[in-house]
Amino acid sequence: MDTINLVETFSEFKEFKNIDRETMMHIIEDIFHNMLIKKYGPDSNFDIIVNIDKGDLEIWHYREIVEDGEVEDESLQIAFSEAIKVEPDFEVGEEFSQQVKLMDFGRREILTIRQNLVSKILEYEKDNVYKKYKEKVGEIMTGEVYQVWKKEILVLDDEGIELILPKSEQIPSDYYRKGDTIRAVVSKVDMRNNAPVIILSRTSPVFLERLFEAEVPEVYDGLITIKKIVRVPGERAKIAVESYDDRIDPVGACVGMKGSRIHGIVRELKNENIDVINFTNNQSLYIQRSLSPAKITSIKLEEDSDRAEVYMKPDQVSLAIGKGGFNIKLAGKLTGYEIDVYRDTDTDTEDVDLQEFNDEIDQWIIDELKTIGCDTAKSVLELEVKELITRTDLEEETVLEVVRILKAEFE
Repeated sequence: MDTINLVETFSEFKEFKNIDRETMMHIIEDIFHNMLIKKYGPDSNFDIIVNIDKGDLEIWHYREIVEDGEVEDESLQIAFSEAIKVEPDFEVGEEFSQQVKLMDFGRREILTIRQNLVSKILEYEKDNVYKKYKEKVGEIMTGEVYQVWKKEILVLDDEGIELILPKSEQIPSDYYRKGDTIRAVVSKVDMRNNAPVIILSRTSPVFLERLFEAEVPEVYDGLITIKKIVRVPGERAKIAVESYDDRIDPVGACVGMKGSRIHGIVRELKNENIDVINFTNNQSLYIQRSLSPAKITSIKLEEDSDRAEVYMKPDQVSLAIGKGGFNIKLAGKLTGYEIDVYRDTDTDTEDVDLQEFNDEIDQWIIDELKTIGCDTAKSVLELEVKELITRTDLEEETVLEVVRILKAEFE
């Protein structure tokens, strides 16, 4: 080969790695510059010319023409008799230029150049990917599922960059196959073994926040502020919103006409139940709103404590606690209070604690009923059998037997 044409050799690699042509040219220049210094010394004079349009590279070696017998360093000087063989008009003291050909480098040196070039491009690409995604932390990315493993999913973005969605960052009901499109938020970016590792998340509150920004223009424009988000991924979420413009109803804007805006978010989160509430600095009112859809009778905040005693009618207790206790758990996280729910005792004087039936009802069944807020006989009987089956994991036969036992107590 008469020219050092390495640009074409690596053109396919360049396209795959999405490195712009100019950057690759600089990398090639640096590689050859270091090789020339090693071969000819640091004082040698070279020009490295990269022809972007032609796709090749030329190296010119410049030396001073000196009298025969006065050459002290062949990398810096050339004898007059040798110079005039190339161009008869040369004179002593002039600069002699000579193109360096690929054959002037040894086989081992050529192999080293190739290895260094690949190494430099990979290093640049890794650094570029790290910087790019470090700036995207907190943004939603859309990618294609490339591989599904037991503990994580490998996702490729539109540039072929690998992203990781761990099992712990997936919604429990998430199910993906190769080729599926996936949306998630960039959670964090680390460097492991000199390679960028980009972690995605679908369980982060930030993911829900970005979905609201995408679906609700007022949130994106800053007219509505999201104060706080708490989630049990795939089950329930509560989001407190506020607007400084009295003309805007923040809850109505987030939900949309007939739920048009929030429906898309709910579908993306696998039917996660989302409660949107108005934020307020009135702690009692804030706690009351956070326990929605339950309605409370009264509330008492303990001084110098983060505990709140909430009183409500018996039929509201199970709503306040929610399936699996998620509603009251999230209300506590949202408000920062430990919430204790009590029934109004005035209307419940003849009720019987469910624990007193442990000789007739298995303890695990009692515990299951308590998780939905039913800790007395009447609180169970006030609910329909179908609702009890839906809210708990109990079989219909078991529920009917419990109802029979409890009804016998009041007959």
